[in-house]
Amino acid sequence: MNEVNPVQIGNSVFVRTVTMYYTGRIVSLSDEWIILEDAAWVFDTGRWSVALLAGTLVEVEPYCDPVAVARAAVVDVTTWRHPLPRDTIR
Repeated sequence: MNEVNPVQIGNSVFVRTVTMYYTGRIVSLSDEWIILEDAAWVFDTGRWSVALLAGTLVEVEPYCDPVAVARAAVVDVTTWRHPLPRDTIR
């Protein structure tokens, strides 16, 4: 893997799939799945650039347990440089 690739175990990431957005810390990878801990479903990012630069999100629903994201559905993954959201934001 390339050093700048955010898809590495231990990285906090923002994942956009064809239908949903997630934040979380990668704990496991396979050819089919990205497993995230401290994960949250992000319903609304607000302004995308503000979300990435400031870490502010408009609407978030945290998961209680790890979540598996299908790699086949992933559109893009970027590093999340902020604390992972663990509280519901509305």
